Amino acid sequence: MATKLSKRHKANLAVAPKEPLEPAQACEAVKKYKGPKFDQTVNVVMHLGIDPAQADQAIRGSVSLPKGIGKAKRVIAFCREDQAKAARENGAIEAGADDLVAKVEGGWMDFDVAVASPDMMRIVSKLGKVLGPKGLMPSPKSGTVTPDVPKAVKEYAAGKVEYRNDKSGNVHAVIGKMSFSAADLAANLEHFIGHIERSRPNTAKGVFIKKCVISGCMTPGVPVKIVSAVAPA
Repeated sequence: MATKLSKRHKANLAVAPKEPLEPAQACEAVKKYKGPKFDQTVNVVMHLGIDPAQADQAIRGSVSLPKGIGKAKRVIAFCREDQAKAARENGAIEAGADDLVAKVEGGWMDFDVAVASPDMMRIVSKLGKVLGPKGLMPSPKSGTVTPDVPKAVKEYAAGKVEYRNDKSGNVHAVIGKMSFSAADLAANLEHFIGHIERSRPNTAKGVFIKKCVISGCMTPGVPVKIVSAVAPA
């Protein structure tokens, strides 16, 4: 049975750009769509020229966007007591070692990001079966295992963005809210695109960023023009 489209969605599709736009123009276009009453999250998805089956072509990491993402995150920190106070002062809702591990083991999961100092991974590793399936396990690749726990807490609490490619070679990320100005969305979008381009694996061949689209969570997508996506001959 065919999906019935709402009047708003039909109207948005009628004005949706067909050709890729420069980042600034794309952000202006996505803000012109008719949206719901709530403040939509604006997302970017990039289809990359990688082989997701190859470990040396995996794309994973984190990045702080210049204009933030309009949402604070609940962060916990696995660290020694001498770092715990600073972690809490920088925004951690919980900080500790064995006591915090036990609390999470007991079923407490009211947090969005977990960071840990390297020396804590010995005890945090036992939470792999609990945190791993939810994408919450601290990892050096994502920047959540670091000697400077207070700094990491501050960045993630402010909305630092984590990303990783899926099985189809796509990378998804939040770049802000629809209430952001087009200029602020464009600043975040350009920063994220540049960050991903600099993360290109040496073994990836040809065009690296094959396609890039931004959208609100309830609007059509707007294709983004990537000038530097073609690898040098």
